[in-house]
Amino acid sequence: MLQHQITIPDDVPMVFLLGQRDEVLRAVESGFQAVDIHVRGNIVSFSGPAGDVALAERLVDELAEVARSGQALTADAVERAVRMLTAPTAERPADVLTFDILSSRGRTIRPKTLGQKSYVDAIDEHTITFGVGPAGTGKTYLAMAKAVHALQSKRVNRIVLTRPAVEAGERLGYLPGTLNDKIDPYLRPLYDALHDMLDPESIPKLMAAGTIEVAPLAYMRGRTLNDAFIILDEAQNTSPEQMKMFLTRLGFNSRVVVTGDVTQVDLPSGTSSGLRVVEGILDGIEDVAFCRLTSADVVRHRLVSEIIDAYERWDAGPSGSNRAQRRTGARREGRA
Repeated sequence: MLQHQITIPDDVPMVFLLGQRDEVLRAVESGFQAVDIHVRGNIVSFSGPAGDVALAERLVDELAEVARSGQALTADAVERAVRMLTAPTAERPADVLTFDILSSRGRTIRPKTLGQKSYVDAIDEHTITFGVGPAGTGKTYLAMAKAVHALQSKRVNRIVLTRPAVEAGERLGYLPGTLNDKIDPYLRPLYDALHDMLDPESIPKLMAAGTIEVAPLAYMRGRTLNDAFIILDEAQNTSPEQMKMFLTRLGFNSRVVVTGDVTQVDLPSGTSSGLRVVEGILDGIEDVAFCRLTSADVVRHRLVSEIIDAYERWDAGPSGSNRAQRRTGARREGRA
């Protein structure tokens, strides 16, 4: 057992470090239940097993660094910081949680997990980056933030956002309106992200000028995209031929980010997902990065992470029998 105390520097707002109604402090205690933590003024005392006390002290030091930057802490941020401290990595939680990608409309977009920070770093360091992971891991949102930042800093002249318009439960032909009206629901998530990052009044002007283009994947054929930041979303719904077509649109001074979740493929039975096979095809090619995000990188409601893990266990089943059963059902539904 070890007893130790640290003094928080005067330039760290204790109200940020402890959180509203001591929410942050309680989260720290929850992360290290074997350690007794007491705060008096700006002095924090620890008592417990030596290893746990050392980790708890490191955690408070990292959180103090975040609070010093003026960023409000939450219980979720503490939980993520605990996971970072116990992970085999040299990344500091404070470096991850204070890494600003884009500041817009009174808010700052930052990575919130180690996986998200690695994903953002890969986008900076590679011409083509694949972000593969479940829903809620920020694949598309962080890529959009990097695209907007690249446009604002004049590293690219335009942003091109695209998705495959695959029928996920509805037939396009039965949807009302013109072709653009039919396709619009598939592109809506991209519009929503844009509205979070740019002044809504400026978006129609940027789109009319061609500075921002949102279009279905089929419209990419035959083009060469220079000086552009290009994002392909929902790439699990591309065929290998469509994936090849998209990747070969790459022009000079352009950057490509491909995002998708291989567990949510909506392609017809018997059609391979281009996202599933592309890593084996491009493996070893320089300047191409593959980032795999997991349920640990989910930043939505905590239940989302638990739901993803539950489905992965169900998919694994006894020798994968549940997955086989699901595929057989899908084929029967297709024949019906």
